[in-house]
Amino acid sequence: MPEQITDADLELLAELGIDTAPAPAVKRSPREERIIAGFEEIERFVEEQGHLPQHGEDCDIFERLYAVRLDRLRESAECRELLQPLDTQGLLDAATNPTPAAEPDTELDDEALLASLGIDLDTGDDITQLTHVRSRQEIKAAEEIAQRTPCKDFKQFQPVFQQVQQDLDTGVRQTVKYQDDAAINQGDLFVLDGQKVLVADLGAEFIADYGRPNRELRVIYDNGTESDLLLRSLQRALNKDKTSRRITRPESEYGPLFGSTAAEDDVQTGTIYVLRSQSDDPFIAQHRTIIHKIGVTGSDVKKRVANAKKDPTYLLADVDIVAEFKLMNINRTKLEHLLHKFFDPARLDVELQDRFGIPVKPKEWFFVPLGAIKEAVAKIQDGTLDQFRYDPGKAEVVRS
Repeated sequence: MPEQITDADLELLAELGIDTAPAPAVKRSPREERIIAGFEEIERFVEEQGHLPQHGEDCDIFERLYAVRLDRLRESAECRELLQPLDTQGLLDAATNPTPAAEPDTELDDEALLASLGIDLDTGDDITQLTHVRSRQEIKAAEEIAQRTPCKDFKQFQPVFQQVQQDLDTGVRQTVKYQDDAAINQGDLFVLDGQKVLVADLGAEFIADYGRPNRELRVIYDNGTESDLLLRSLQRALNKDKTSRRITRPESEYGPLFGSTAAEDDVQTGTIYVLRSQSDDPFIAQHRTIIHKIGVTGSDVKKRVANAKKDPTYLLADVDIVAEFKLMNINRTKLEHLLHKFFDPARLDVELQDRFGIPVKPKEWFFVPLGAIKEAVAKIQDGTLDQFRYDPGKAEVVRS
């Protein structure tokens, strides 16, 4: 069989009286599109249920709506002319199903039903307008996004979402505006309609309509559901959602978040430091071993605390550096805020006067043992801090 039609083939078809000219594309008005879309919904109902939609109180409200709609379409000469070539099931001329006897005042009649759906025949509302019916373009767009189903193996993805949230809290990851039709790869994460979305699997590429490449995706949502949809469909959904975001990959994949040494490719962001005051204040002296300042700095810690005794931030006294944790590729400000928020129940309420006599309340001192601080840092490192809280009564990090 030849791969393409030749001029000789066309001449032969013409001699046989076969018109080979392509059929002109039919352009329809928005009103006609909605009439057709409403009729197609009736056709789908008949295909699924095996009978015409019926009136009556015992019927589903949408079946009754389809029955009233079909009646109005049959009564309209304009609609019959438009729909007749498309009516492959003969619905416009099919015998009307009998209407079950209605019990008075127990259910809505057909006109009340239409009124409940926003259609008032007395004020001239036209059932053919079908303002409550989506256009075929809207239906097609909705069908492109596959129905979500429960993710049976969500346990293996749940830690990923937990880690991602931890990374966002500490600044390891950021969210950026999704760019129109930007690339989507396996392992990419997005925020779509307020939910985190993980592209868990990328199928083989194929050529779709208009010669554009496409792929089948397996997408996991952070609420424990999943869907199989096309790459182009996910792109369209992300483009349509004005609040959609791409979740960046953590730069820390190239090195540890914390550690005493850095790999060759690591970029050191700063240091978490824990200080202990040498103040002679009776209260501080009595509880010296469990009163600590927790901070994060991008500079050398020793240089930062060199003039501690002149700075009310350091309780106007020299300090001992009791712990340091190096940061690699991480947002210092967010991490410091996270630690302070975690230990907030144990924040030390103290007021001092600076050298000008102005009262100052340092905010970064906590009534917490060093071991608990080290444990919190470790849980930030393994991404589980959100599962714990600090109990000031027990002076321990406990599970939430």
